[in-house]
Amino acid sequence: MQVTRTYLELKDRGQFKSAFADFPDVAIAHAKRPLPELYRQCYRAVGEAFYWRDRWDWTDDEINRHLGDPAIQLFVATRTTGNKHADLAGWYELRRVVDDDSVEIAYFGIVAAEFGRGFGKHLLSSAVQDAWALGPKRVWLHTCTLDHPNALPNYLKRGFTPYRTEKYEVDSAS
Repeated sequence: MQVTRTYLELKDRGQFKSAFADFPDVAIAHAKRPLPELYRQCYRAVGEAFYWRDRWDWTDDEINRHLGDPAIQLFVATRTTGNKHADLAGWYELRRVVDDDSVEIAYFGIVAAEFGRGFGKHLLSSAVQDAWALGPKRVWLHTCTLDHPNALPNYLKRGFTPYRTEKYEVDSAS
């Protein structure tokens, strides 16, 4: 199956059109010392439907090494339900890129239960705010045709501009 990947960026803070909304039962927090189980839960809950497979089989050691990198920050969004239990709503991973003084929103997504609520634009607004707080020259991300169909339109509506596309093949059976 052929996939198109699109890279998008924000070159200054004023370019971003935030879309924060009122989600009083949602908390978004920086997970300062996340356990591998949390990372796996985030990665699989969001990415399973979108062919995120590159980290599927990472060991605890690999996850700990990744999350121990000072360039990586993990943020987790949870929704408190009526029984006071917090369910995963979404997450994002920021990666500081020293070479070009940028921050990549390396992973970003919401769980299927959050689709259609406007939560994606809210979470993206939080991710961009946290990325700019690191003081980069630009913030960037990428999406592809395997991602949710609302991903690219959300990025464009928020002010991201495309700067590169590439095509590649994936095994549709995997």
